[in-house]
Amino acid sequence: MVNLGLSRVDDAVAAKHPGLGEYAACQSKAFVKGLFTFVTVAGSVASYWVTRVESQKCSNLWLFLEARQLPTDTGTDQHS
Repeated sequence: MVNLGLSRVDDAVAAKHPGLGEYAACQSKAFVKGLFTFVTVAGSVASYWVTRVESQKCSNLWLFLEARQLPTDTGTDQHS
């Protein structure tokens, strides 16, 4: 069994998805950034935005790890 946060993932599933651990670490980091933003900035909107942008980066990472190609434009341009 492979630990993934508080859950355990079967070895067969982890073997089929070698980027699973990296994706989980990315998601954890995204949620911590969102929580940190909420505590320091004291704004749920800012916290939500940070978590959403960082989670989208993790989703893009997952797609790249699984398909070995970057996704097309996802609309999370940080300059808009």
